[in-house]
Amino acid sequence: MIMADDIAEKEGMQIADIEGEAAMPQPEDGADRPRKAPRKAPGKDAPALLEEQLLFEKYDIKGVSVTDQSLVSYVKTRKTAYPNMFGRRKYQAYYNSHVDIVERLINKLMRGGTGRKISGKVIRRKGGLQGKKLKIVHVLEDAFELIHKNTGKNPVQMLIDAVQNAAPIEDTTRVRYGGISYNVAVGISSQRRLDVALRNLAVAGLISSFKNKRTLAEALANEITLAASNSSESYAVKKRVEVERIAKRAR
Repeated sequence: MIMADDIAEKEGMQIADIEGEAAMPQPEDGADRPRKAPRKAPGKDAPALLEEQLLFEKYDIKGVSVTDQSLVSYVKTRKTAYPNMFGRRKYQAYYNSHVDIVERLINKLMRGGTGRKISGKVIRRKGGLQGKKLKIVHVLEDAFELIHKNTGKNPVQMLIDAVQNAAPIEDTTRVRYGGISYNVAVGISSQRRLDVALRNLAVAGLISSFKNKRTLAEALANEITLAASNSSESYAVKKRVEVERIAKRAR
């Protein structure tokens, strides 16, 4: 049987041990005691890093602007070094309207050629660009560097200006009525205007660099520069004028 005296003796020993540990000399501050680094609030520096993120780690997208009001809701710019959505939200409606404008141009360039005759020839690249997104990213990075070197302007703003100048307002569609087919002028939605402009810019780069000493980066830089200044030498601007002229005749 456990007696009351034994319990009291054990409790006294435990109290003495605790008092003995408290009486032991503690190391002074900074002597041998390891110090823990102060904890940072999670995500505290994330907004600051996001604001300083540059495209290709060179170009600021904070000051870019869209003057065409019909394209404001569709021209997207994301604060990221290398724009890539990785196919997120691709099953949602209007998926392309959430994709960065630079990435949309990259996606337009990942093609095997024109697929039809342009200037009397069909351009084939034998799959050199199909699915090679990283390769196209580096090509566009070189093109932007050439644009910045030649003009001294922000290449992202130049691309947006080129898209606005190359986007047609009217187009034609084929209508069949009573056994007779004819063209009718129709307006183009903002989403399609952006798609057509980016496609023409990409095709212009492929045409200029096909069987030519000029590289794809140089051809893209030249086309974007010409289209941004609304030059008549730009292939994309020529296509816009041609489409609008045909639509005007079909009114």
